[in-house]
Amino acid sequence: MLENRASNLVSTDWLADNLNQPDLVIVDGSWYLPQFKRDPRAEYDERHIPGAVFFDIDGISDPASDLPHMLASPIAFSSAMRKLGVGDGERIVVYDGAGLASAPRVWWTFKTMGVRDVAVLDGGLPKWIAEGRPLDDHPVKRPERHFSARLDHSAVADLDDVLRLAQHPDAQIVDARSKGRFLGEDPEPREGLRSGHIPRSISLPFPLLLEDGQLRPEADLRGAFEAAGVDLSKPVTTTCGSGVTAAIITLALASLGHRKRSLYDGSWSEWGGRDDTPVATGD
Repeated sequence: MLENRASNLVSTDWLADNLNQPDLVIVDGSWYLPQFKRDPRAEYDERHIPGAVFFDIDGISDPASDLPHMLASPIAFSSAMRKLGVGDGERIVVYDGAGLASAPRVWWTFKTMGVRDVAVLDGGLPKWIAEGRPLDDHPVKRPERHFSARLDHSAVADLDDVLRLAQHPDAQIVDARSKGRFLGEDPEPREGLRSGHIPRSISLPFPLLLEDGQLRPEADLRGAFEAAGVDLSKPVTTTCGSGVTAAIITLALASLGHRKRSLYDGSWSEWGGRDDTPVATGD
């Protein structure tokens, strides 16, 4: 399937017009760092888009890993989706409570598990609320559906992959964290992590790709990638603090039709938490 902006993003107008379509599944993929002191599940219980189910990024993850919200196994993911009532052949729209922050991570997870028809709500819940769209506080219980996960290994980069890339002069590892964290000037929000970045990686803070909680227009996205030094004709591996905001860059790449991309799932939580991985600071 040809990827572009329309295949990966939907507007609030589109969702309002299709809200009651029987093959549509709406997913609240909200997640926040602890310092924001926001409880995504409690916020979902208080108000959500009608019919939406809650996707727990931390809960639907690999329990065997000590890293945050690592990708679950296909079997475990299939089981979790079945219980949520998300099945094969359905259209999925993911949103979050920040506008466009954690929803791309859930979108990437579905894509990586083989779902073809999944998109992010551009502007998320804040835009939906600002426009006076309907909200609900009732529990949503969808009937169980069969879900077949088919892991796309090429979409996921692990530590060994990134160690190899960090030694390759033509590799493109694009870091979504703030410039201060990338340079090693600002502390990491998680304790026990070194400061700095993966050698040879490129800094592209994810807010540069957004405007008012929405993905910026195509020309602006291309300009942001070009200004950062990213060659869109070559493969890109995205990274961040724990694999969440890296997916914003991945979504932007997909919206531009870029197909040779992967996401480093462990991201800085893994790389910066080890003592055997090289760390660079400054420019």
